[in-house]
Amino acid sequence: MAAGTGQVFRGEEVPRKERFDCWRELLERTRACDTTSEHADDFRAELRRSELGEVVLLGTSFPAARFRRTERMVRRSDAEVYHLSFLQQGGMELTRGDDRTELLAPGDLHLVDSSTPYDLRTFGVSGVGIDFPAALLPLPPERLRTLLGRGIPARAGSAALLSEFLLGLDRQAAALGPDEAARMGAVVVDLVAAWLARELEAEAVLPEEARHRALVQEVRAFVCRNLHDPELTPAVIAAAHHVSVSHLHRVFTCQSQGRTLAAWIRERRLERAHRELADPARRTTAVQTVAARCGFARADDFSRAFRAAYGLSPREHRQQSLAGAS
Repeated sequence: MAAGTGQVFRGEEVPRKERFDCWRELLERTRACDTTSEHADDFRAELRRSELGEVVLLGTSFPAARFRRTERMVRRSDAEVYHLSFLQQGGMELTRGDDRTELLAPGDLHLVDSSTPYDLRTFGVSGVGIDFPAALLPLPPERLRTLLGRGIPARAGSAALLSEFLLGLDRQAAALGPDEAARMGAVVVDLVAAWLARELEAEAVLPEEARHRALVQEVRAFVCRNLHDPELTPAVIAAAHHVSVSHLHRVFTCQSQGRTLAAWIRERRLERAHRELADPARRTTAVQTVAARCGFARADDFSRAFRAAYGLSPREHRQQSLAGAS
């Protein structure tokens, strides 16, 4: 089990009789509840726990288990924390304080708070989630009551962006330094706030800075999905996000330490081309085909930009990379 701001638990690395207790101890540092499992004697699970400033990221897979937070637990100690989870596999059955039961399926996001009793049964699940102080969320708690505990499909829009961001964080958290991890924690809370505000049709309630940070993350995700399109311009992106081009330029540049949107798009295209040209599986793909797939319509423009960024031509980069890989 690794130490520091990131910890990883793998059941096979721990003696059989200690597995469940180790996993439960890590989880209950931020999710204070009574946790039981019929598989406790041989608990085959994995848990990745990362601290992103005040936000804790949890990626886990585990067999059937039950999590109960009782009224007595709430009265005795309430850290006033929100728990957000994105379910990738398996199923969940959540009963909150009002006895309303919600069935949660793969692809669902759901949010609960530590101030309300709940009974959560899980059935062989894997997923990712975050725990964070309720005070960080810039939305009035009373506005959230209709959403707490509900399973909301993350198929499109801000919900899809949030789930993709959580999965990306889970993959990359171990490589983040403390300052970058704290920034990512703030970003993910902004995305949670933007998602919830849209579900409630209450975007105007969010502070302007939070709206701006969420917009930039949405734009970056949109760009990465559409890098292949040579017509991907700031005007097209602004129209897709229902903002003016001038507003988009101003917000993006401010949130990106002075880097313009056009420059950021160009960097992402060059980075993708750089990776693809070094990929042995694509050694027979023409350089111009790689360039087109990354959004460069003209071969000369691609070659000049690539040499300016990396100090050698696309073909020279491919030759050096593949020679080193052989």
